[in-house]
Amino acid sequence: MSRGSGGGYDRHITIFSPEGRLYQVEYAFKAVKSSGLTSIAVRAKDTVVAITQKKVPDKLVDPSSVTHLFRIAKHLGVLVTGMIADAKAVVTKCREHAAEFRFTYGYEIPVDVLSRWLADQNQVYTQQAYMRPYGVSTIMVGIDEELGPQVFKCDPAGYFVGYYATSAGVKEQEANTHLEKKNKSTPFGEMDYDNAVQAAISALQSVLSEDFKARDVEVAVVSKSKFGETFTVLGNDEVEAHLTAIAERD
Repeated sequence: MSRGSGGGYDRHITIFSPEGRLYQVEYAFKAVKSSGLTSIAVRAKDTVVAITQKKVPDKLVDPSSVTHLFRIAKHLGVLVTGMIADAKAVVTKCREHAAEFRFTYGYEIPVDVLSRWLADQNQVYTQQAYMRPYGVSTIMVGIDEELGPQVFKCDPAGYFVGYYATSAGVKEQEANTHLEKKNKSTPFGEMDYDNAVQAAISALQSVLSEDFKARDVEVAVVSKSKFGETFTVLGNDEVEAHLTAIAERD
């Protein structure tokens, strides 16, 4: 039976190349790299910190309307790296699922549960040729009632895992190397709020090999000792205070 008759194969099922490569997933990973951003998340003793670069595409664009940090629930937020349109679709789906979970079970969705759900959704998108995987790497940060601070990363292929610290974007490999060395000398799990925020900022500075101003980055935290365990994006004044502390320490 010819392929044109529809009996040879299902044209809606994803076809692998002869080498076993899945190009649509590879393109999704390339989209994350082509964002031009590097993002970092750190899990400390009572705090999780997420930081990324903030690049305004045009001088006429209002900087306050540009962000890669989104609150999903009171205790949980995401740092997205990649295609911002895809990122907003992912954020919307996560918010809907988190709201449904709270309505059904009467308490906020745990970070790992939402991460697993998103990973499952992403994996399904790799199975069908007519469903393009999202070109986004998603880092979820939050505080679990039982497990404390949590950081999970979910990639476009549907793989997710928890981290003490992780990164995504253009200089992901360099950032991970820096974080591994830092964690070996001073474990992130022993850091308090201020040290955790400054460690994340210092890591991004080191990877980018540049000193930036508060307006050049976005920093979000969820902390037991600050803001009532609520996902909070820090204002420029507080970020600037941490940058000053880093400069004085160095």
